[in-house]
Amino acid sequence: MRHDLLHDEIAHHPYPLLFATISGAHLYGFASPDSDYDLRGAHILPASEALAILPKKETLELSTVRDGVEIDYVTHDILKFFEMLLKRNGYVLEQLYSPLVVRAMPEHEELKDIAQGCITRHHAHHYLGFADTQWRLVQKSPPRLKPLLYTYRVLLTGIHLMRTGEVEANLPRLNETRPSPGLAELIERKTSGSEHEQLSEAEINLHEKRVSQLRGELAEAAQRSTLPDEPRSRAALNDLLIRLRLRDAPDKF
Repeated sequence: MRHDLLHDEIAHHPYPLLFATISGAHLYGFASPDSDYDLRGAHILPASEALAILPKKETLELSTVRDGVEIDYVTHDILKFFEMLLKRNGYVLEQLYSPLVVRAMPEHEELKDIAQGCITRHHAHHYLGFADTQWRLVQKSPPRLKPLLYTYRVLLTGIHLMRTGEVEANLPRLNETRPSPGLAELIERKTSGSEHEQLSEAEINLHEKRVSQLRGELAEAAQRSTLPDEPRSRAALNDLLIRLRLRDAPDKF
């Protein structure tokens, strides 16, 4: 991985970063040689800006190419990010718990502890919906390998989350614990090939049954899960938000 480029890109961010991690195919364990880098994170607007009536930069997005490497990053202000954590959003959980950390404040670890109380059985709806979207992409012409891997990834991540309460987004590791026939070969094809690898109709038919089975397993795992129905960390998130917002604030704006 080109950590030098990623660190340099993040260094130009206009706001302090609570954290910035690598998401996308590199996190999921099936990046191709031509895959871009997806950076995700949370930034901290100064109190004087967050409290102002003027429009706020709640979300910052940038796509750039450095030394032939495409880098795409998206960060949200901590208030927006914390609100997304409370809305059963699997994307932000995966970004928060990504082991591929580019930059982080000490409070990043505190947030990871707090966010355990944001995980509910209803996160299954996020993963079921995401899987359905990806499977529809698989069925489009020409059918591509990437959406099929995403379909497997989100279903297995969801099942693992419902059963353990732990966020695991790496498909090869997930496939070790719940192997699917032919999936390891698909991952190898993607990592040694291109973002635009295509599938045959025979391959789609082969994997359709397994995908349907995993979808049923995720729905059942959500029903049986011991995870709570509602997040329990709202007060702790509120406390962390206030401390982060005011940490560098002057006595008077």
